[in-house]
Amino acid sequence: MGKRRGVSAVNVLFAWQKRLSKKVKTALGIILSLLLVVSLRFTVKNHNHFFVASESIHAAGIFVLIYKLTRQKTCSGLSLKSQEVTAIFLAVRLMCSLTMEGDIHTFLDFATFVSTLWVIYMIRYKLNSSYVKELDNFPIYYLVVPSAILAFLINPTAPYHYIVRVMWAFCVYSESVSVLPQLRLMQNAKMIEPFTAHYVFALGIARFLACAHWLIRVYETRGRYLWLIGAGYFWFPAALLSEVVQTFILADFCYYYVKSAMEGQLVLKMPV
Repeated sequence: MGKRRGVSAVNVLFAWQKRLSKKVKTALGIILSLLLVVSLRFTVKNHNHFFVASESIHAAGIFVLIYKLTRQKTCSGLSLKSQEVTAIFLAVRLMCSLTMEGDIHTFLDFATFVSTLWVIYMIRYKLNSSYVKELDNFPIYYLVVPSAILAFLINPTAPYHYIVRVMWAFCVYSESVSVLPQLRLMQNAKMIEPFTAHYVFALGIARFLACAHWLIRVYETRGRYLWLIGAGYFWFPAALLSEVVQTFILADFCYYYVKSAMEGQLVLKMPV
């Protein structure tokens, strides 16, 4: 009985939000996200842990893909182009990280990078027969080229060498749009099987945590964090905007993921 009432309440909630306009839904989503950020600020003492959690969840999402590829022997629903863009920015970030930090972030990036290369290998060679190239039709150069140009124009200044700064900026910009080919493929396919949905949802949670870190730092420094260093004082605002863009890109998918999970649907249906 309790379960039936719970499901009914969820159905009533989603039926109610369906009647709302897109603007109202967006406003409610922003308010809910800000409330979550505020709760994280008061519950997590060391806000640097957000980045570690974000990178760990990203790595966990890749391991979900590895499980899918090894157990189900199919790569259907996965975007090779998203994985290739991910491998590109992880490789560049690893080179920067070895120069700048060499800490837990480097280890997590290395583990994610190696796992991503393995996923690319499986899609390209071992499971190529199940890869639907026609659905994975988002051009990579639409993502990589603008990210590279923007990195040359807006990047952090001291204390690192100019090339390292440009490379780091490229990582930030390209990561913010790397999921677009995967979302395009899912829109084309209309149906998303569970493991692919788990992976993309993990990316959404990872980006939300990273974005929360930026927002909390901006709040705690009364906005000064945005103007600490950067080419023409544009670097931190541009980096923050990149985090916010990727979070909102994934927010719509995460909404439908949670909705499908609450309704007990194993296969996620994407809207037209």
